[in-house]
Amino acid sequence: MNRDGTVAAIDVGTTKVCTAVAETMRDGGLRILGVGVTPSAGLTKGMVENIHEATEAIVDSVQKAERSSGLRIISAYVGIAGHHIQSVAHRGVATIPGHLRPIAREDVDRVHDNAKALDLPQSREILHILPRYYLVDGQEHVRNPLGMYGQRLDVEAQVVTGSLNAIHNLMRCVEGAGVQVEQLVLAPLASATAVLEEEERRQGVILADIGGGTTDIAIFLDGALHHTAVLPVGGNHLTHDLVAGLRAPFNAAEAAKALYGHALAQRVDPEEEVEFESFGSQQRKVTSRRRLCEILQARAEEILEMILIEVKRAGYIDRVAAGLVLTGGTARLRALDILAEDLLRLPARIGSPRDLYGLSEMLSSPAYATSVGLLQWAAREAQTAPAFIPQRLSFPFGQWLAWLGRWAKGLLPQ
Repeated sequence: MNRDGTVAAIDVGTTKVCTAVAETMRDGGLRILGVGVTPSAGLTKGMVENIHEATEAIVDSVQKAERSSGLRIISAYVGIAGHHIQSVAHRGVATIPGHLRPIAREDVDRVHDNAKALDLPQSREILHILPRYYLVDGQEHVRNPLGMYGQRLDVEAQVVTGSLNAIHNLMRCVEGAGVQVEQLVLAPLASATAVLEEEERRQGVILADIGGGTTDIAIFLDGALHHTAVLPVGGNHLTHDLVAGLRAPFNAAEAAKALYGHALAQRVDPEEEVEFESFGSQQRKVTSRRRLCEILQARAEEILEMILIEVKRAGYIDRVAAGLVLTGGTARLRALDILAEDLLRLPARIGSPRDLYGLSEMLSSPAYATSVGLLQWAAREAQTAPAFIPQRLSFPFGQWLAWLGRWAKGLLPQ
């Protein structure tokens, strides 16, 4: 929280950095006060590869959001993704002392702490403990054990971990931009907060956040996270396919994808032609729009099939009655949800952020699901007890110096 009722979020992605500031509303919605979007730099597949470039991109994004909102951003919730993310199911157990008192918050905290007792290598750090359900004296699928009586409390939890180096690299970039990391949140969890319905979570749903460099998968069942995975493909692969197939510069291919792209090439008029910038002496070329869409459809089918393979491998394909929700920048490809239904034989829809006011048009696209989800996550944290157990990340001495710089920045007039 940067001031009463105000939250900030930073989504550091492969293609863009988005900083957003919002005010929480009484009805649970968000009034967007400011947004700053800048092209990403120094990141590959969601992971920092150049500290200086990534920091500069974050600085630019934060400054744009500050100018837009008229507020200083002192701290923010930050999304984290990348192929280094892993999750595993683990059980925690705690005994309840005494015989005549109900289960209290400290008992729940102890069982969560016990769930963290994993034999992790020193190179990994816990990001989230996400309870699936509790057991009270063997009674299964208890959603909230507070106030119940029992002698033994168990928790079945999903433990999300990340590479210590990747975590610290991201934190260093954000802190180097003068913003304190309030909390790191797994990006697909944030996206799920923004686009999934509670009924979908209960009945079983696959969230696929198709970003620029990766596709983040999260499977929810009975209202809780059951599985996560990261696929090494994303929207940039569609663009690179156009670069190779059309002999066009990357930016021109990206623009053509946005303007003319369609996931079902057979629905495009075969006589329609499109013009685009190209390599060579001609500089501009004309091609069939259907050919362009055939290139995109082939890669889109590959990504969807990889999602299906991962869900089958995890053993959830027969348990996701709500099907597939597609979000992320690539979800803007026309008819991608229809292609998914035809190919995977599952219900599919495009997930866009909702319950937004103010500058809502700037964040209403699937491309900003993670940014909005981070804001909603932050607002929930400020108002209610968390649905997960946040982990205290290590805070090197150099970052204490950065904190002093942020503190001094906060004393300056706006």
